[in-house]
Amino acid sequence: MNFKILLFDLDGTLLRSDKTVSDNTLSVISQCRKSGLIIGISTSRSDKNCVQFIKKIMPDIIISSGGALVKYRDKLVFRSEFSVDETNTIIREIRNICGNDCEITVDTFNNHYWNYKIDPKCIDQSWGKSIYNDFQSFSSSSLKICAEIIDEDNYKILKEKLCYCDSFRFSDGFWYKFTKKTATKENAIIHLCDYLGIRTEEIIAFGDDYADIGMLQLCGIGVAMGNADETVKNAADVVINSSDEDGIAEYLKKKLLS
Repeated sequence: MNFKILLFDLDGTLLRSDKTVSDNTLSVISQCRKSGLIIGISTSRSDKNCVQFIKKIMPDIIISSGGALVKYRDKLVFRSEFSVDETNTIIREIRNICGNDCEITVDTFNNHYWNYKIDPKCIDQSWGKSIYNDFQSFSSSSLKICAEIIDEDNYKILKEKLCYCDSFRFSDGFWYKFTKKTATKENAIIHLCDYLGIRTEEIIAFGDDYADIGMLQLCGIGVAMGNADETVKNAADVVINSSDEDGIAEYLKKKLLS
């Protein structure tokens, strides 16, 4: 197969545990780009929360907010968002079920908002700028809404009420994401392929979390990291070493550069 695109998740995939990309991995990706491959990022982070990584990786493709936004070389390819009314309804439902003190984040086209108790930059210096908002009345449409839900029973109730959303839990905590049904990584890839005239079979995708399963199954080769959840590994075609062991660089050297 003549592969044309390499598509990488960020956290737990390209990023090591310390939220950095190794020089080895950056060098190998650069070699792949020079060989003619298109480089892409597919992340659940918002655009604003992956800026520092974008500067280092210099991707042609950015799929962000879990598939709600797709850009190719700064051109908007796909956008799927909740209206202002829908956004406020979802926030209200989350608070009705999980309590008024439930932490919530909202991605918009231009910003990332959070009713945080502790500034996230104090915990993780790699985190992009988050604007504090109490979400009493939100005045923007949104690409993605996340909530920290400790009680899984509350999530089950919420999922039933918000049945028009695509939702799941991130594997490394109690945060759940809610987007439009059309805002998934796999749907974003389909729109991207239509735009570029490329088949999904011509993509090698790398991921580690539940949000990546559809992407790994859709693409020509789905690669799961060694640190991925077993469910993700079972959905992949290949399992490689962990992000902390430079699994991606090792795989690309053997698969594409040898």
